Amino acid sequence: MVDLSTLSSGINTVWVLTVSFLIFFMQPGFALLEAGQVRAKNVANVLMKNLMDWGMGVIVYFLVGLGIAGIAGGLTAPGSMSLAESFGYISDANAWIDWLFGAVFAMTAATIVSGAVAERIKFKAYVFYSIGLTAVIYPVIQGFAWGGGLLSSSGYIGQALGVGYLDFAGATVVHMLGGIAGLVGAWMVGPRRGRFNDDGESEPIPGHSITFAVLGTFILAFGWYGFNVGTQATVLAVEDGTLSFMGAALGRVALNTTLGMGAGAVAAALTTTYTEGKPDPLFTANGLLAGLVAVTGAVPHVTWYGGLILGVIGGVQTPLVYRWVVDSLKIDDVCGVFAVHGSAGAIGTWLIPVFAVSGFSVIQLTMQTIGIGVIALWTIVTTWFVFKLADVTVGLRVDDDVEALGLDRSEHGYTAYPEFIEGTTGETGTTRSGASERGAITTDGGANDVEVTDDD
Repeated sequence: MVDLSTLSSGINTVWVLTVSFLIFFMQPGFALLEAGQVRAKNVANVLMKNLMDWGMGVIVYFLVGLGIAGIAGGLTAPGSMSLAESFGYISDANAWIDWLFGAVFAMTAATIVSGAVAERIKFKAYVFYSIGLTAVIYPVIQGFAWGGGLLSSSGYIGQALGVGYLDFAGATVVHMLGGIAGLVGAWMVGPRRGRFNDDGESEPIPGHSITFAVLGTFILAFGWYGFNVGTQATVLAVEDGTLSFMGAALGRVALNTTLGMGAGAVAAALTTTYTEGKPDPLFTANGLLAGLVAVTGAVPHVTWYGGLILGVIGGVQTPLVYRWVVDSLKIDDVCGVFAVHGSAGAIGTWLIPVFAVSGFSVIQLTMQTIGIGVIALWTIVTTWFVFKLADVTVGLRVDDDVEALGLDRSEHGYTAYPEFIEGTTGETGTTRSGASERGAITTDGGANDVEVTDDD
């Protein structure tokens, strides 16, 4: 006879694995989105950052990050905290699937930052920060909100208010954290040369491929079903000896995710039509993502029309907040990550009690306000510290001549588009040791002394 608990547990576990793979597929979405929004001379650099976010990030999160989350959760809630238990997952094979599910969320938070600081930050400095985020900055917030810590119903603040902080799939824990970190990083590294004129007015620096950006957006939207619907980790439940399919819970999450993304795209298109006279495809793509971010914390908690309204708010605010960041704050956020991930995540999560299926709650709104404040404050302070430490140790920003040449060649000796390198004849040169033949760059020590391999 089949044991129903074993059957449901096995199916739920396979579901968690499947959606973890789907969330991982958001990484190529981020890579394409960011690559499309930078100039051709910096594409390989952005792609390299995305590779290291994943490659280095998963190692750091396994060895350090999840353990720090356990410590943060234990220290900010009544009861004892065990260091051994916090890091026990490392030697417990039964915990590794849950670790993977947590890891893909952590990598998403890390990858968001690269789009804000693109085209002028040193590669070493970026890797330095990415390690800091996956080791400490994100895990602490994970422990506060999802690890039984400060903001959960069992944490000190949660017990004081009698409710826990609501953020279902990371609108603030993941996305707002990444968006704020990107904003702080972009402020600290400074704007790209030519981004502002002598009068302080912004001058646009267009990305090289709207095609890449929009394709990346659709890939991210596809992966987002894993992000949101996958967080509804229980597909089958056993109640009173009966196996039940959690169709209603899954359906609400899936519907609100879909309505949020659709409303975000339409709202951003209409907003740019009103403000600029024509619908802007890049802002529409970013509005779609902002709509997703806005509903990510809310999808199981709000009505369907609440999901729709949150998506509209996320889309409308995207071009408006972006212009505020650039024109008022004078911060060069290349990919608009604060508008897409930061403000959209904060607004959507804060408004959960307004559109909640269970009805409005002042106490819950208070908890949402405090939680957003705690996450924002922690992220600002720790991000400033890690970027400052990176500046002191390895240097934060590339030199002006390096920035003008492009980070592909200066930081990696490579280029994404070797056919279009200025000042070369296209003749075959000598390939660097270990480099692929197509597109490798060789130098004799000078930043501008470039030879291109072209074997076509």
